[in-house]
Amino acid sequence: MASEATAVYAVAAGSGRRLRLVGALGIVAVAITTAGCTPKPAGPVSAAQVFVDDVAERDIDDAATATDRPEDARAALTSAWSGLQAESMTASVGSAKVNGDTARVEYTYEWHLPRNRVWTYSGELQMGRRNGDWTVRWTSSDIHPNLGDTQTMELRSTAAPRARVNEHGGSDVLVPGVVHRVSFDARAAADPVSEALTLVDTLRRFAPDLSAQSIVESATAASDPYPVATLAQADYEQVQPVLDGLAGVRVTDEADLVPTDPTFAPDLVSQVRKTVIDEVDGKAGWSVATVNANGVDTDVLTETPPEPVPSFSITLDRPIQVAAQRAVDARVEQSMMVVIQPSTGAILAIAQNKAADRDGPVATTGLYPPGSTFKIITAGAAIETGLATPDTSVPCPGRIEIGERSIPNYNEFALGTVPMATAFARSCNTSFAKLASELAPDALHVAAQRLGIGPDYSVVGVPTNSGSVPPADELVQRTEDGFGQGKVVVSPFGMALAAATVAHGSTPVPHLLGGYDTTVDGERPPVTPAMLDGLRSMMRLVVTSGTATRIAGEGDVYGKTGEAEVDGGSHAWFVGYRGDLAFATLVVRGGSSDNAVAVTKDMFDGLPAEY
Repeated sequence: MASEATAVYAVAAGSGRRLRLVGALGIVAVAITTAGCTPKPAGPVSAAQVFVDDVAERDIDDAATATDRPEDARAALTSAWSGLQAESMTASVGSAKVNGDTARVEYTYEWHLPRNRVWTYSGELQMGRRNGDWTVRWTSSDIHPNLGDTQTMELRSTAAPRARVNEHGGSDVLVPGVVHRVSFDARAAADPVSEALTLVDTLRRFAPDLSAQSIVESATAASDPYPVATLAQADYEQVQPVLDGLAGVRVTDEADLVPTDPTFAPDLVSQVRKTVIDEVDGKAGWSVATVNANGVDTDVLTETPPEPVPSFSITLDRPIQVAAQRAVDARVEQSMMVVIQPSTGAILAIAQNKAADRDGPVATTGLYPPGSTFKIITAGAAIETGLATPDTSVPCPGRIEIGERSIPNYNEFALGTVPMATAFARSCNTSFAKLASELAPDALHVAAQRLGIGPDYSVVGVPTNSGSVPPADELVQRTEDGFGQGKVVVSPFGMALAAATVAHGSTPVPHLLGGYDTTVDGERPPVTPAMLDGLRSMMRLVVTSGTATRIAGEGDVYGKTGEAEVDGGSHAWFVGYRGDLAFATLVVRGGSSDNAVAVTKDMFDGLPAEY
């Protein structure tokens, strides 16, 4: 049917003959296009869409061809993708403002840059007719509205400041810095043995355990330079001239957290550094700058500031830590002290001298017989079970026989029958051995749990072991446990926690590193008011009229002394609290408990007046 087809007529050039061309069914032919050619966009918006689609697809050649200056467009678009290090982009066009043969078409670009950075902005494409067709009039503003024709764009990264680590008072303990890692390449050394000997001699003051033979053997067997030591900046500066003269030595600089004071709890601060080092880098900032033909920055097109990680905080209190460290350093025997804040569980100080350091972190993990300081637990158990109160009369003979065990007091002193508070203050072994023998097998175990000893505390940043108080079915064991000489063992950390419990009224959760929770594995039954009141009154009596009068002038100190017999001597202990400071001091084989009291007094004397 004639209506189903449309005929288009044209005049063949130079023939004067009419040709009848029959079009496809249902199509109105408005023009004839040569097979294989792409039709030109009909309007400015369509032409602009073709251009931005090519830009988004990184079709640089096609995008450039869609402009009136292809060579300039090609160079600028290539530079934009390269300078932004772009991974992809999306682009869209908006409305057009047409004025005769010119138009302005809105565009929006969304660049996707490394590390999930997204940059979105809008501008206008300048359009014009050329030979009747719309095309992009090239200018650098077709890439960004503020980009000049001789300018390029560059992506810049701004590193976030590394986080610091502060102590309780806010002063820095660890700060961003540089360390120098020294390694040895035996293949590059002119004389490996001679150079290794020089290297060991040069680094001896910083790494006394280095061995030239070990370095040479390890470096010879290694395919890469063998790591020898890591030096702080100040240490490296002292030996740099010598290291620079050794052909086999390689030194690499690395960003790190470095201590502000190498003498401030060095082992503990080192452990904290290992804990937080992977979390100190914040989110880097970034910007896009315009750069002129001479390589000079001319403008910033967008900027996102870095997001630093907040500083980390440890609970160590600098004045307390320093005072405690000086106090234990004054002793030649292995000496250590732990100070905990009863109200919060914050670990305020962990101090041990070099003699103690040889055995590791013994202030928090070392287990020792507690001697008479354990009478805090025995007295607490007696009060809790109704066996005795501070006013209950108990015998204090110079020696007592229980089962097959003969228990003496120190130098077999005897007080006769006295209130339990007096026996506690004077530290009568015989009184508390008798009380323990009358307790249930698990009474001391439960009382120790009430005071925080026994459970496992996973304190982030410091290893801990509070101690072990097993139930004692056997009479003699229970008797010996009662005055801290049986199978019970504790750490200074555990005893400081017990003192903190008495001071606070419940066992606080110890912690060191802010933002990291401590997990507790084990029962911690509540302490009854009667037990607390009794222990507090008796611990105060120890200082006012008992075995710790040496420290009576240091304020309202509550405490319990202890001397634990061991092979080769006895350990000196003093455990207690003053205000919101709970402490445990141990002098290994220090003899009389008065020596531990003296160390604790030195710590208090070293504190500022406000403490």
